[in-house]
Amino acid sequence: MKFTAEQIAGILEGTVIGDSNVEVSTLAKIEEGTEGSLTFLANPKYKPFIYSTKASITIVNSDFEPEEDLSTTLIKVEDAYKAFTKLLEYYNQIKLNKSGIENPSYISESAKVGENVYVGAFSYIGNNVRLGDNVKVFPNSYIGDNVVVGDNTIIFSGGKIYSECVIGNDCVINSGAIIGADGFGFAPDENGEYSKVPQIGNVILEDNVDIGAGTTIDRATLGSTVIRKGVKLDNQIQIAHNVEIGKNTVIAAQTGIAGSTKIGENCQIGGQVGIVGHITIGNNVKIQAQSGIGRSIKDNEVLQGSPALAYGDYNKSYVHFKNLPKIVKNINDLEKKLNGDS
Repeated sequence: MKFTAEQIAGILEGTVIGDSNVEVSTLAKIEEGTEGSLTFLANPKYKPFIYSTKASITIVNSDFEPEEDLSTTLIKVEDAYKAFTKLLEYYNQIKLNKSGIENPSYISESAKVGENVYVGAFSYIGNNVRLGDNVKVFPNSYIGDNVVVGDNTIIFSGGKIYSECVIGNDCVINSGAIIGADGFGFAPDENGEYSKVPQIGNVILEDNVDIGAGTTIDRATLGSTVIRKGVKLDNQIQIAHNVEIGKNTVIAAQTGIAGSTKIGENCQIGGQVGIVGHITIGNNVKIQAQSGIGRSIKDNEVLQGSPALAYGDYNKSYVHFKNLPKIVKNINDLEKKLNGDS
């Protein structure tokens, strides 16, 4: 699909400097721009590239004034970075604007499907499922019985949502994510063998939640595993049964959270963090990558290490950690002198 500079300026409420009829059909970095592509300049570090870029259109801040001749048409806006982000969102909406039911796919007769819904080939929609308006279910996806999916939610190819789960509005579930698999519940008997504890709860995702590719969220033993409004989960994260994550918390890849832990609002959790079960983490907590959390955390703490320490204490301690062999040698030398050894 092609757009002219004039059309793009209309979307961004910008001003065209140059050929308003020039067309673009793709996006590019400014240093890699080619004819027919659109790019942007926001960081002054990349300013030299605007004089050599082959991109047909470049979005710039309104105060930009060229110091050399340009071959690219400019669109001046108040904030080039925000404008380009807006354009990416617009482009993505067009790219994902699918509708209709592809064959072969299965939709139960008891399912209720909203308006402008897309169901890709080889997808399965179970009994009593409710899909809201503008829902997109890409090929090879599975939605189990009694699942509710809110308006404008996207389930990318290979997403799996087990029975009874509730998905809010404007959510994104990426490929390979599994919502509502059984929690890891087993009880040992007198012979040391383990019997499975039935997991009869569900998972609730509130509105505007993003789930990364390959991330798994286990259903509750009883009640619900709850992911609150605005939470963003990266790829390959494990959320165990009965966990609750507060609104607008973000968690990076390969983090694991054990059962029944409660995480507060607006937390930032780095990659490969391990969090034990049955603890409470407060609001606005920041946990650095590869930390191990084995205790409850108060509001506003910043932690690092395994087991995790206060961030400042960790940095002070690390100065000594890396010098530990030298410190041990000095102590041994002092002991020898005190003992009269040569």
